[in-house]
Amino acid sequence: MFEAIRKHSKVVMFVLVLLIIPSFVLVGVNQNYFTEKSPVVARVDGKDITQADWDAAHRQASDTLRSQNPGIDSKLLDSAQAKYETLERMVRDRVYETAARDMRYATTDVRLARELQNIPQIAALRKPDGTLDAEAYRALVGAQGLTPEGFESRVRYDLSINQVMGGVLNSSFSTPQEVKLAMDAVWQGREIQVAKFDASHFTGKVNAADADVEAYYKANPAKFQQTEQASVEYVVLDLDAVKSSIALNEDDLRTYYKENLERLSGKEERRASHILINASKDAPAADREAAKAKAESILAEVRKNPASFGDVAKKESQDPGSAPNGGDLGFFTRGAMVKPFEDAAYALKKGDISDVVTSDFGYHIIMLTDVKTPPRPSFEELRPKLETELKDQQAQRKFAEMADTFANTVYEQSDNIQSIADKFKLKLQKADHVTRVPGPEQKGALANQRFLEELFAPESVQNKRMTEAVEVGTSMLAAGHVVNYSPAMTIPWEQSKDKAKTFYVADKAAELARKEGEEKLAAWKANAAAAAGLGAPIVVSREQPHDQPRALLDAVLQAPVDQLPTWVGVNLGAAGYAVAKVEKIVPRAAPDAATAQREQQQYSQVWSGVEAMAYYEALKQRYKAEIKAPVPSAE
Repeated sequence: MFEAIRKHSKVVMFVLVLLIIPSFVLVGVNQNYFTEKSPVVARVDGKDITQADWDAAHRQASDTLRSQNPGIDSKLLDSAQAKYETLERMVRDRVYETAARDMRYATTDVRLARELQNIPQIAALRKPDGTLDAEAYRALVGAQGLTPEGFESRVRYDLSINQVMGGVLNSSFSTPQEVKLAMDAVWQGREIQVAKFDASHFTGKVNAADADVEAYYKANPAKFQQTEQASVEYVVLDLDAVKSSIALNEDDLRTYYKENLERLSGKEERRASHILINASKDAPAADREAAKAKAESILAEVRKNPASFGDVAKKESQDPGSAPNGGDLGFFTRGAMVKPFEDAAYALKKGDISDVVTSDFGYHIIMLTDVKTPPRPSFEELRPKLETELKDQQAQRKFAEMADTFANTVYEQSDNIQSIADKFKLKLQKADHVTRVPGPEQKGALANQRFLEELFAPESVQNKRMTEAVEVGTSMLAAGHVVNYSPAMTIPWEQSKDKAKTFYVADKAAELARKEGEEKLAAWKANAAAAAGLGAPIVVSREQPHDQPRALLDAVLQAPVDQLPTWVGVNLGAAGYAVAKVEKIVPRAAPDAATAQREQQQYSQVWSGVEAMAYYEALKQRYKAEIKAPVPSAE
């Protein structure tokens, strides 16, 4: 049967076409035959944002952040919160885009050109004659993966979108009276008297019986947890390790000296005077010919009498900057002048006068007046610097070559870290009490979250195998393995007795302090005249807390002041308890002019942000913006 099909394949294909095509004509082609419909995660103005749209946008945003911050932790970018923020941003952009379209906001060519000119990177591409370097501009926007047309379209789009919120942000204002009312409320003080019941004063009253302490230990297992830990061995391949293996060749060092002598000793400086006859490259041909003829005539004149160059420049040069000084341009180095001028100036000897030199500015006659050559250090004088630079260069190249070999060797010899250290002449480093989350004291590879995740991966922990080569920094790879592993556990009672007793006494002392403080507060509220133990009156505010605990400061500043004096009691946790008597409100001192102006600006910024957020919420309601994806829980 199959042999018959092979012999008559064309006939079979023709029959299949006759059978299949009509079915599509009659039924239609359903897109779901080819792709499964992506679920809708948000909707704005009746238009859907699908899961595929969301995934693509987040992938693009993550790639951009990774390129800008190579050392960023990938887990942060891949977290549920980061993905949800991308979706919120997509919804916001859709809302603004819809509003801009409905309000018929558009960006004119004139506005676009002005905005582009205000971008410093683009402004720097201006040529001396004021035109834009088109190739450099194309390269600049190309680095962002865009064509000039695409970049300008994006800028035009952004400007149109910005007009949506511009009306709110630019029209928001606040009066000095509003600012004063708000700032005075924030910074006003309270005169208070405080009585503190320090928990440490009650520790002697605590009876820490063994049975009570052990019961406390059993009731609070979370306080006696030991996090998982590991003893590890690891090696690091970095530029310093590569440099230590490099032995410089004397011939290479001397060649490098010759090739870089000018750079290392400083650039030669030249001083020149010139006579310029203006003629822009866009000028009519007749005007340029007339300017060139005039320059040729002046050249003949100064060559007959070189001493007259300065006087002729004052009279004939059309460069307003140098003509009054006899054409003197001062000292300059290579790269400071336009190329035709520079090439001619550096081809002259001191005292020589050039032929007529053509540039975009016109026609120049150049006289070289001085040459300043920096001293040339000897090879031995520069040897330390030469060795450092050449080693750095060779190390960069060698590291790039060794990195792949290192990664492959780690993979192939994942059970023998010593052989890897020997092969690459690396120090075998060891560390104990390493945890999954880097502590503040950790440095180098052990401070890198990704490397620690690899070390604590099941394959590494259970089989003691090497991790893959992990990039832990710029030009830095690390690989290691777990030698000993201790899982998270509750520290046994016998090892926790002393710690448990300390915790028990501290908790009970804080409880006694709190109890006495609450009793005193109730008594003093009932009979303020009997209050004893209160400290001297002090004035506290957010600007001047006078070393008072934050909880106490917040309590007295938030206490109702319609009837003074008033009392507040504050639980200070392990520190104990505090009672405060609020005597009176202390108005804020009038701020100086600079402070008042700064506060006006800050308040206006905050207020405009609040108004902008309210306007955005109104736009969301107008365009029925909704996010269907669930809000991720806090991690």
